[in-house]
Amino acid sequence: MSNDNTPKTHVYIPVKSPCIGVCSTGIGDSVCRGCKRFSHEIIYWNGYNEPERQAVAQRLQYLLSQAVKAKITVVDVEQLRAALDFQKIHYHPDANQECWVFALLKAGATQIEDPSHYGCELTSDYQDYDMRRLRDEIDSDFYTLSSVHYERYFHRH
Repeated sequence: MSNDNTPKTHVYIPVKSPCIGVCSTGIGDSVCRGCKRFSHEIIYWNGYNEPERQAVAQRLQYLLSQAVKAKITVVDVEQLRAALDFQKIHYHPDANQECWVFALLKAGATQIEDPSHYGCELTSDYQDYDMRRLRDEIDSDFYTLSSVHYERYFHRH
């Protein structure tokens, strides 16, 4: 057994821009209604190093996850993954399962009648929602959480 005292370096997986091509910061929003990044993050994204990009991606994933968890529970992650793969829906395998649910809703909310076919169930307060309305509510909550985060940590009065 070798005694390797060489310092370990952290390997960062490159983070692609979360931009979805619907930027509202150009019309004055501090938080983009499309990708939910802050205006300064959009402006400086190409100059960010991987740890900075990772931090943005982790925040977005966390906030989206919170918005999804309030409305949908993943009861079978393998069924969800299989459905995403079968439907050829793009999702990030390293993201959490709530982000996968949102990818599913973005791609096919109008075609989903029974979320249990995708390994999901609606929380009790949202049993009467159709998937399109649920998707829109989650997106709205995600934007609200991002805006509150911006106001708390970045907005200078």
